[in-house]
Amino acid sequence: MDVMASYRRAQDRMDEVLAAVRPDQWDAPSACSEWTVRDVAGHVIWAQHQMRAWATGEDYTERAGAPGAPHPAVMAGADPLATWRAARAACLPTLTEEAMGRTTTITGTGEVPLAHVLTLLTTDTVTHAWDIGYALGMDVRLDEGLVTLAFDWGRAHVVRRPGFFGPELTPPDEADDQTRMLAFLGRAAWQPVTT
Repeated sequence: MDVMASYRRAQDRMDEVLAAVRPDQWDAPSACSEWTVRDVAGHVIWAQHQMRAWATGEDYTERAGAPGAPHPAVMAGADPLATWRAARAACLPTLTEEAMGRTTTITGTGEVPLAHVLTLLTTDTVTHAWDIGYALGMDVRLDEGLVTLAFDWGRAHVVRRPGFFGPELTPPDEADDQTRMLAFLGRAAWQPVTT
């Protein structure tokens, strides 16, 4: 599967989920432990800024939305959907073939080309789309190809530590591929989200 096409599809799914969040739901708990829906939105917005900086060679020192940050909501602003769309629109044009050859250092992985980071970000984006939607009672069905990509990436590169991914969970015997992938990344798609 083409890395850029997969990334765009993951972003499209995130956009659909964010667009379905009601104004009174932004500060509700998400399925991502310790973070509200607005926090998760702030984190994926931060990731767009970080990726853009890596792609352009700019310095980006903002850590408010980084993995494990206590309150990424500050990155989302008053209108998280608009903030997400603006960050996405600013990032995508910078992800050129030349930029994908640049390298950066990722915690737990080491120095990698940005093309590799894009697969990480695709995994992060689809997982967080589920974190938001599932917590709000949406039926978030992820693209089968993206589920496979995220599962493959997770098996090869997952970092299990606070602020990254939780311990692997054991899904029910009848679980589908999406549920198994999410369980591998520490999400219990068969249990309600608790506050």
